[in-house]
Amino acid sequence: MHPADEIRGVKSKRLAKKRIVLGITGSIAAVESVKLSREFIRHGAEVFPVMTHSATKIIHPDSLEFATGNKPIIELTGKTEHVSFCGRVKEPADLFIISPCTANTISKIAHGIDDTAVTTFATTAIGSGIPMLIVPAMHLSMYDHKIVQKNVLKCKEVGIGFVEPFIQGSKAKMANIDEIVAYVIRETGKRNMVDKRFLIIGGSSAEAIDDVRIISNRSSGKTAISLAKSVFYRGADVELWYGCSKEPVPSYIQTVNFESVGDIVGLLKTRDIKNFGVIIICAALSDYIPKKIDGKISSNEKKLILEMLPAPKIIAMLSEKAPASKLIGFKLEENSNELQDKAYRLLKKNNLDFVIANTISGLNGDKNEVWIIDKKGDAIHKTGKKEYLVDCILDVVK
Repeated sequence: MHPADEIRGVKSKRLAKKRIVLGITGSIAAVESVKLSREFIRHGAEVFPVMTHSATKIIHPDSLEFATGNKPIIELTGKTEHVSFCGRVKEPADLFIISPCTANTISKIAHGIDDTAVTTFATTAIGSGIPMLIVPAMHLSMYDHKIVQKNVLKCKEVGIGFVEPFIQGSKAKMANIDEIVAYVIRETGKRNMVDKRFLIIGGSSAEAIDDVRIISNRSSGKTAISLAKSVFYRGADVELWYGCSKEPVPSYIQTVNFESVGDIVGLLKTRDIKNFGVIIICAALSDYIPKKIDGKISSNEKKLILEMLPAPKIIAMLSEKAPASKLIGFKLEENSNELQDKAYRLLKKNNLDFVIANTISGLNGDKNEVWIIDKKGDAIHKTGKKEYLVDCILDVVK
């Protein structure tokens, strides 16, 4: 067994049976191509490397053969490798991605020049309609060159996707590997939510007791993050309003941070949410807000009594402000015997399209148990990892 097969699919099956052709050009970021290849494989893909001669001066082809289990293509031969993978054949590759991609290669592709194995693969992929991604990496002065930017636009106009670089100092650096993998999954996945817009509200709120202390709810934020990622993978535009939870948000998810319920109320006053086709609220928001005390309460007090007032009901405000949007709420209870009834009452009261009922047993873990309840009161019961459950929820919503 090749070492690549030992790690195939250990993270997920989202790229299972996908054939990814990875083009590598002469940017110093080519040193990341081994890590990138292995990450594709960890999500189930088979990776076929294609290299320019300049790339072989930065990273040895043997390294890519070790990483992928496939010998890199550097020269085209009578086997017409570019046609076998990216031509109009019975089983073409699922995606051609060039990472890293230099200004030189971008400009050649934009003008139909194919004088390297990588650019010939690109020409063939464009002519055959094979999905294609470019991940630029270069000095910022090169990336900002007006002609290079025109060439980037030309590439986008023929349907090539770009994973934009992040700017650091004088460099337009290659996007991080997790972001690249996310775009590859998005490009090769179900894509059954393209042109849809999602708003997801997740994480926990934190309400001020005084200028130092807060009161909050337990929430890992994992469900909200998993929902945002899965929606992104399916091709939708997604915006996440995220509270005070510890789960990190991926860089490719557009995020607005909030702290308190009042912050969300403020967002709803200033933002038009009617353009979101689907709104999912899975946040652990405070039901009661303490009457805030200015300054810091002395730590020498023998007893501290807080006056708590009911918090605004965000789910009701969402229903009012976006009546045409599909609205999905979550209901958390300790007792599973009463959970479905309470969840359905929440759905009816707020005119929700679906409500996801779950118990406190899944609060901080990777697994959970949910009931997906519709307007008729019918429930679908699912258990498993949160990544699996959010896909079940989205399948029902779809």
